[in-house]
Amino acid sequence: MVRLGRGYRGRGRRDEAFRAPWLVFWVAFVVRVGYIVVTHRYRIPAYLDHFSYGWEMGRVGRALATGHGYADPFQGHTGPTAWVTPLYPMLVGGVFRLFGVYTPLSAFVLLAVNSVFSAYTARTTWEIGVRCFNPRIAVWAAWIWALYPAAMQYATKWIWEMTLTTFLFSCVLVLALRMRNVGGVAGDLEGAATVRRWACFGLLWALIALSNPSLLVFLPVCGVWILMGIPQWQQQIAGVVLAACLFLVCVSGWSYRNWLALHRFVPLRTNFGAELYLGNGPGANGIEMGYEHPAIDHAQLELYRELGEVEYSRMRGDAAKALIRERPGRFAVLCVKRAYFFWFGAPHVQEKRWSVEYGPGLHLQFTSIVGLLGLALALRRRVPAAGLFAWVFVLLPATYYLVTVHPRFRHPLEPLMVILGVFLFQSAEKSWRVRWFSRGAFAA
Repeated sequence: MVRLGRGYRGRGRRDEAFRAPWLVFWVAFVVRVGYIVVTHRYRIPAYLDHFSYGWEMGRVGRALATGHGYADPFQGHTGPTAWVTPLYPMLVGGVFRLFGVYTPLSAFVLLAVNSVFSAYTARTTWEIGVRCFNPRIAVWAAWIWALYPAAMQYATKWIWEMTLTTFLFSCVLVLALRMRNVGGVAGDLEGAATVRRWACFGLLWALIALSNPSLLVFLPVCGVWILMGIPQWQQQIAGVVLAACLFLVCVSGWSYRNWLALHRFVPLRTNFGAELYLGNGPGANGIEMGYEHPAIDHAQLELYRELGEVEYSRMRGDAAKALIRERPGRFAVLCVKRAYFFWFGAPHVQEKRWSVEYGPGLHLQFTSIVGLLGLALALRRRVPAAGLFAWVFVLLPATYYLVTVHPRFRHPLEPLMVILGVFLFQSAEKSWRVRWFSRGAFAA
């Protein structure tokens, strides 16, 4: 763990000691944008009226840019929506308004923005590594994130919220470590958890809620973990209340909009029931039944139009819950399958090429194994914040085990996997050297 000298006086200067050089950001950003340019990833196919250009978020972005409001997540004009939360679709809508709807230039701008989020995650990865482990692990983890192709795939290929959510979540982890004073000067716990940082905590979690609400399951644990590390935690009540108020104010604005537009109380999004059915319906096998999605199935789209978004999702959710109650054993098996697919990759049902079928799966399997083993070693050695990381690994996938699964859902976990994987290999290297030299000395 990094120890700071007496020369670091003042909170800002102490924090600077943990921060990555800007070089890692700029290299990561240039590599990502270079890949986008060389491979022409900004040329999105026009199939299904450019639906792969952001999928539902692209459709909502188009509606925003063309004056239809936050609406129309599928084909045609279907009215107001809360199928997806607003942070990334509003970004898409703004880019469409400036650079054209479904144009190559807009795609390039959106992928470049994704690349900014992904590249900056290399810096947050660095700070997590140096605060909890040591500078060597931080350097390796940050540069692996900057240059490893699998770490940049969602920034350069997907117009979706993964890189934004991952960046925000990594910022929350960095903020939590700062507020617990991990790696800092001993005895400065109360000075680390300032009211200003509690305000940032509430705002960051509000942004995460408006980007991907599934991560909110970790919010209570994160807040409690910070408080548990502060001896006089009662003095932090004002900061906690401020964080909660800022979070509720930011999120309630979206909830109020949903009440006005959909005439129902929808805290964040409406699609849970529909997704639950797609993961647990009669033909489910652990992978989402995308062929019954309103974006693909014309009959489901017409039913969606007829019932309205809220009622459609409620109807599908009720059907899924009835099937789960009727066959709980089947549901348990599906949950186990989804847990396996989350960590080790889901099969491509229609894909026959070995490289496409098993290549990505090998990456997922390797990073999952080394990440989980690294976490176990960190817990055993009582690494600072190892318990917090364990809760991340337990809670973030939990919703997906019950509903549906896709490799992109684990992207917010991947910076931690990289850090813990580097920690595992460097620990193994040190152990091997100790044993080798010991044997050599004994033999001599």
